[in-house]
Amino acid sequence: MSTIFLGSCDIGKKPTNTKEFLAPYHYLGVLKGTKSFRDDDRSKWRRFREVAGNEVTDLQQFLFKAGFMPRGVIDGVFDYVTQASTRLFQEYVRTIEGEINMIPDGIIGPFTRKHIDRWKASGKVSEWGQATTSNASEEYKKWMNILQKTKTHYQNNHNAIVSQIALFNKISDTRKVKDWDFNPNEIHLIGIRRAQDVSKRKRDNDDIFILLINGMVFKFWGSTDPSQTMAADRSDEAFLVEGQHKYRFGWHKISSEAKVYRALRPYQHGVLVFRDRDDDNALTKADLLHGIDAKPNNTINIHWSGIGESNWSAGCQVLVGKSYINHLDRVIDCSGFAAKNYSTLNDINGKTKGAYNLCADLILSFAKPGVDYIYYTLGRESSLDLDTNLMPNYASVMLNKMKKVE
Repeated sequence: MSTIFLGSCDIGKKPTNTKEFLAPYHYLGVLKGTKSFRDDDRSKWRRFREVAGNEVTDLQQFLFKAGFMPRGVIDGVFDYVTQASTRLFQEYVRTIEGEINMIPDGIIGPFTRKHIDRWKASGKVSEWGQATTSNASEEYKKWMNILQKTKTHYQNNHNAIVSQIALFNKISDTRKVKDWDFNPNEIHLIGIRRAQDVSKRKRDNDDIFILLINGMVFKFWGSTDPSQTMAADRSDEAFLVEGQHKYRFGWHKISSEAKVYRALRPYQHGVLVFRDRDDDNALTKADLLHGIDAKPNNTINIHWSGIGESNWSAGCQVLVGKSYINHLDRVIDCSGFAAKNYSTLNDINGKTKGAYNLCADLILSFAKPGVDYIYYTLGRESSLDLDTNLMPNYASVMLNKMKKVE
């Protein structure tokens, strides 16, 4: 059997119009109109490539039955969803089953195929595939409760940010508080902003992110605020406004063929931002008084930030690839295969974007059919005080757990 990966197709399954097939994903920048997949962990383009037999169809059927590709189309084409679901299977085998030699690279070779055959023989279904909002974890229920409490609080207690969003009269992907949607059937990503008003030229990856998906909770770390060292071309770097925003599958670095990689982007119109008008490298009351930018910003993406040695945000929300906390509240170390920077994403090193990939892959694989968005809710650490069920200093405790992996 051959090694299969992104772009592989069963005989006769290659789309007649490959550009049209890719159009839902390739709608921006250097990707628009392309006829090849972008394998961003290998920094290369992959053409549609036919392989003998029904290997891709068989893989897709397995991933569906095992609970890693609930939204995927079984069509014999190894597309982005198939790649994401393959990596989820590999990560599950690595972390839940303890196969430390497994690397979640989305490539089906002999080692991964051996584990697929083992799962097929036993008819095993993953915990991730069995999870639903109807049998949600207690932690998931707690977070949904926090979100609802937060909405109620800010509906009744408008602060300067909520008030300015309410008065903003242009269409944007930032939602007014009355429209915040915390339906458990949606995928929710939460950003917890910390120390945003403390002046730092080189801002650390010191924030946390909570992914709520199918009744499960995964935690990541990174930064919700810009580091002035990444925004050297301007002194008034952008700070995303706190609240709920609509995002979709997309790409970052869309003008660079060498660096373009998967990210979440504002859904259509752009999101609202404040500017660091007084150039003190912080989001302060003075900046809030200057008001929200007059136009929505469509460049505030949610993207990768290496292994956390530096903050790659010039205004975007960035996630580190070094480690995460899984649905069982276990710290998972990805440092053995997580790339430090772009230059290590190639065939020779075999690195990946680590924990960041897991977050992106869960979103892509577990989104409901026909749903191409998630809700991203950004709030301050102090908002967690609205729920007394969380431990004191929750955000810093979770952050330190994830940072401590060697």
